[in-house]
Amino acid sequence: MEHKRVVDLQNLADLRPVERAALTRDERLGRWAEVLEVDPSRMLRPLHEIEYKTPDERRLARADNSPLTVAYEDSVLRAEGLASDRLGDVMDFFGLTERQAHVAFCSCHLGSSFEARIAACRVRALLKAETRQRSGLRAFFAALLGL
Repeated sequence: MEHKRVVDLQNLADLRPVERAALTRDERLGRWAEVLEVDPSRMLRPLHEIEYKTPDERRLARADNSPLTVAYEDSVLRAEGLASDRLGDVMDFFGLTERQAHVAFCSCHLGSSFEARIAACRVRALLKAETRQRSGLRAFFAALLGL
């Protein structure tokens, strides 16, 4: 393999960064589910009893080899801005409420371990719930406005 300096390569190819639109919330959640489905039998750990933590402790909560870790391991999600596998960063990045995060990833709902396919289903459920809520709001406003 021949090695060349970037300056030399610029004469041979267009090396400008490719600009693309940032992923939407739905696309981010979809990507997370896809990453979890790469190894569906991978055993993951839940976050431990996050409902009993103070808000500050909850934001810092994490577990080795959790669904949040799988998201953070993905270079695409990190490039999009996922800062860490701590609950607060994940909630901010994916637009999750504390309730959604608790139901999806807490040990009181999942036990001590579970397969990545289960986590993928839970992430997709977050996506579907949001879609149902949006369509429900559209129907509500359409009825309200007589459309």
